[in-house]
Amino acid sequence: MASWLGSCFLTENAKVQRSRSRKIDRMLARDKKNSRLIVKLLLLGAGESGKSTFLKQMRIIHGSDFNEDSLREYKPVIYMNIVKGMKVLIDARNKLKVPWEDPQKEEYANRIFSIESAQDMDESDFLPYVDCIEQLWQDKAIKLTFDRRREFQLIINKRTEVPGDSLKYFLENILRIGQKSYIPSKLDILLARKATKGIVEHPIKICGVPFLFVDVGGQRSQRPKWYKCFDDVTSILFLVSSSEFDQVLQEDRMTNRLVESCDIFETLVNYPLFTGMAFILFLNKTDLLEEKVKQINIKDYFSNFSKDPHSLTDVQSFILDMFDNKRRDKSGLLYHHFTTAIDTENIRFVFDSVKSKILQDNLKTLMLQ
Repeated sequence: MASWLGSCFLTENAKVQRSRSRKIDRMLARDKKNSRLIVKLLLLGAGESGKSTFLKQMRIIHGSDFNEDSLREYKPVIYMNIVKGMKVLIDARNKLKVPWEDPQKEEYANRIFSIESAQDMDESDFLPYVDCIEQLWQDKAIKLTFDRRREFQLIINKRTEVPGDSLKYFLENILRIGQKSYIPSKLDILLARKATKGIVEHPIKICGVPFLFVDVGGQRSQRPKWYKCFDDVTSILFLVSSSEFDQVLQEDRMTNRLVESCDIFETLVNYPLFTGMAFILFLNKTDLLEEKVKQINIKDYFSNFSKDPHSLTDVQSFILDMFDNKRRDKSGLLYHHFTTAIDTENIRFVFDSVKSKILQDNLKTLMLQ
């Protein structure tokens, strides 16, 4: 009798365990299916290519946008960008030996240089320096130094972050930004720069389809983390700062930035895991490239360039070929777009095209999962 009861108990217990196991298996299968229904876009590219700016645009266009509180959160970043940028200009003026238009500006420069840390500056920290910054920006010495930024590469350094184009915008708007009532505009936050550290995921539902944008830091120190994001990727969106053909990496002061981007792209596009996957190439910062080709000859940096160095179309075609020629297997799809990440309408138009291609290319897979 005892033996029968024990056997009965074990049988019932086994049934409960088996039922739990099946329930867990169903949950895991459902989660796996749901994860495959998500369109996972991996944003890759070298530092300063515009990945974070693109993601801000996705939030503006398709996400929850930025309410007033969200906009205010960018104030310390903008303050930091301005102070660190001005400190670099002051230091560069000294090194380039550009004389002050007004020698009294040296006193203002010393005040700015006395700021020990621009990290996490709040309004009360920043506002006392607004007049100094504005006065310095109006001095021809600082503006001439800014115009010579190629000589010292105004990306500041590894500990700062703001690129030269953003700094000029902020300095030209210093009196507006220096008001107590200041609330950053959408353009302000698009131009605000804080380097991405680690892996940041941004889920956004677009036209009823769940997209997961994965942003990974582009600096050399951040790239070993990329492989952690490679599972279940739908497409890779690779961003290039196309205007940087005359600049070198901050990390080694030797490698051409465009060549570095091209080398990264070559590694990714030929990576076995991504065979047959659609790659989307954003040749970004078209607005800056358009201005740069008017003044700088790309042939000075790429001797194999043979067309009109002052033609935007010719230069863009050359840059596109640089990347396309890195593909060993041409059977995979490569979509390319010339973009300006700070231009919301440009990104809206381009991403509508990208979204349609991604969904079309993956529709069969998504429907079968």
